[in-house]
Amino acid sequence: MSDPTRTYLDFERPLAELEAKIEELETLSGGDAPDTADETARLRQKAAEQLAALYSKLDPWRKTLVARHPDRPHFRDYRAALIEDFEELCGDRRFSEDNAIVGGLGRFRGRAVVVMGHEKGHDTESRLKHNFGMARPEGYRKAIRLMDLAEKFGLPVLTFVDTAGAYPGLGAEERGQAEAIARSTERCLSLGTPLVSVITGEGGSGGAVALASANSVMMLEHSIYSVISPEGCASILWKDSTRAKDAAVAMKITAQDLIELKIVDHIIPEPIGGAHRHRDESMNNVGDAIERQLAHLDGLDAAALRQQRRERFLAIGRLEAEAG
Repeated sequence: MSDPTRTYLDFERPLAELEAKIEELETLSGGDAPDTADETARLRQKAAEQLAALYSKLDPWRKTLVARHPDRPHFRDYRAALIEDFEELCGDRRFSEDNAIVGGLGRFRGRAVVVMGHEKGHDTESRLKHNFGMARPEGYRKAIRLMDLAEKFGLPVLTFVDTAGAYPGLGAEERGQAEAIARSTERCLSLGTPLVSVITGEGGSGGAVALASANSVMMLEHSIYSVISPEGCASILWKDSTRAKDAAVAMKITAQDLIELKIVDHIIPEPIGGAHRHRDESMNNVGDAIERQLAHLDGLDAAALRQQRRERFLAIGRLEAEAG
């Protein structure tokens, strides 16, 4: 059966009409009536071809929309699919708990790890609880505390990044938002155990870098990673947020752009139609990619891990600068 609760993006409207027709036929016929079976099969084939065509030529703005899709897997989904024996650890030991970043101890495919990530929420109540994945200073200080714990016990750290950016509220600024982000970034770079990060949706500004200054940074195929949102960039450059599509193209925010610029290391393929349509397959692909990266980092001591991480980030932009 088709899923009548599926959320469609603007560019998917023709596909929505086809799948609504399929749903209507299945409802009327019970799904197996001979007089509608051929028509349903024909429409299904047409919908599959249209879906493949749409996702084969996504421009940066459409990728942005896919990266923000409400049905895309969030941290809680990856945690449930990939992490066993998860024990959440809360609080920064200074001010409070921040639900925008969730983290703790667990086992990834039999291996003890520290895992954390931005959680956006899946409905109104949980989105408010998690502040739409926009962390306050205490969230980043909690991340530092978890990385300290990982180093103490020699555990790899896995981070899942999906945030529009750090929370810009007055209270967050008063409690040292910039300092907390800087110290979290510094802790990533100084960590003496393997650190693997995955951009699963939006990687927005310093709020993303604070968890993604890793030995290996990977992106899902239709995720984005940028210094500012396309809307914010358009507002600054052209005083017009409606030009977000132009900004998305200019900023080079897609996985395909960023791997060429050597800002990310690997692209994790998504099934046709995106991670929101094939959640289990997508999360398994992410797990396989993390497992490969951890295997590459096995055997490196703390000094080698820090040096690899340092060289990785210092190399960004260097070739382009030298060529210029």
